[in-house]
Amino acid sequence: MKNSHCAFCNTPIKHNFADLGMSPIANDYLSQEQLNRVEKFYPIRANVCEKCLLVQLEEIESPEYMFGDGNYPYFSSYSDSWLKHAKAYSDMIIAKLGLNQNSQVVEIASNDGYMLQYFQAKQIPVLGIEPAGNVAKVAQEKGIPVLVRFFGVETAKEVVSQGKQADLLLGNNVLAHVPDLNDFVAGMKLVLKPSGILTMEFPHLLQIVEGNQFDTIHEEHFSYLSLLTVEKIFATHGLTLFDVEEIPTHGGSIRIYGKHENAPNPVVTDRIERVKEKEIQAGLDQIETYLKFSERVKATKRKLLSFLIQAKSEGKVIVAYGAPSKGNILLNYCGIRTDFIDYVVDRNPHKQGLFMPGSHIPILSPDKIFETKPDYLLILAWNLKDEVMEQMAKIREWGGKFVVPIPETQVY
Repeated sequence: MKNSHCAFCNTPIKHNFADLGMSPIANDYLSQEQLNRVEKFYPIRANVCEKCLLVQLEEIESPEYMFGDGNYPYFSSYSDSWLKHAKAYSDMIIAKLGLNQNSQVVEIASNDGYMLQYFQAKQIPVLGIEPAGNVAKVAQEKGIPVLVRFFGVETAKEVVSQGKQADLLLGNNVLAHVPDLNDFVAGMKLVLKPSGILTMEFPHLLQIVEGNQFDTIHEEHFSYLSLLTVEKIFATHGLTLFDVEEIPTHGGSIRIYGKHENAPNPVVTDRIERVKEKEIQAGLDQIETYLKFSERVKATKRKLLSFLIQAKSEGKVIVAYGAPSKGNILLNYCGIRTDFIDYVVDRNPHKQGLFMPGSHIPILSPDKIFETKPDYLLILAWNLKDEVMEQMAKIREWGGKFVVPIPETQVY
């Protein structure tokens, strides 16, 4: 499906932000039997709307195909740092809003219950909304009620009819995954109680631009959001953003806080203006800034390939850590296969024994690294680099080194 008009304001799209060539669906991991079959490749091109400056994918596969077929491979609970982040958020927001047994928490894209388990442990009523049935099942097995649906106005009406309007409505890394932003935000307004609070976390476009995080662009992320643009989207649907926090997750995200526009409290903090000012200083209010991004992307590709070619010509062994969707985008954009990388390791047992889409690099358990003692460990999950370096610190015993590819290739 090709988008010729902006997903938010319907302005005709004319400008390219980044072209990462052709790539398979980044989460379509392959079994041994599938390696000789034809793989479907898609153009990964992000464009920018000259009117509202929303960065968005040009060509997309349906969300039903990517999330709703019962084989979605992303389980949030396999990252220790992400669980720590979820626990810290739950403690903070429960105290801030005074949530208790009479409150209702609703999470959109609740995944495997990684977040709602912390509210439930304090006897706060919860409801998850999650389109991937296989992932939702893990949460349901923990006793967390989950509605297996895509979220939008129709699902919102269903939640309201069940008497589950939210005192706290939250969503982490879902806003960017939504093809119909207007339907999604309109649904949020319906689910939110008159005095309710919403929070949403998503990768911050400012960090993507400044940190050259082009591998964040993939077919599951339909939008790439600045506070300047997201504030307009929410305001159009009668929701006011009253606070924002800059957080380190996923290479630099923001957490926005919203309320109904006619709710007197909480008052709007000066952090909203401060973050918007930072975006303006970085040129995110000017179309020209967006048009320069693709040159930096090409330079990063050249640097990574130069490093790999040099290392292989010296007879070095290179393996990779992490099989995230961003890693697949990077490998396919750069044309990196088993000619450079022997294998990838990942802690998620659902991925072990499979192969990376496009590149066909095998995915193994992290234990394999200590058996084969490679010279270099390329961290594809670079947003978790501190966690990975801590887990894999033993590679230094045989002189092994870490390589981080973003914002540009660096050896540790």
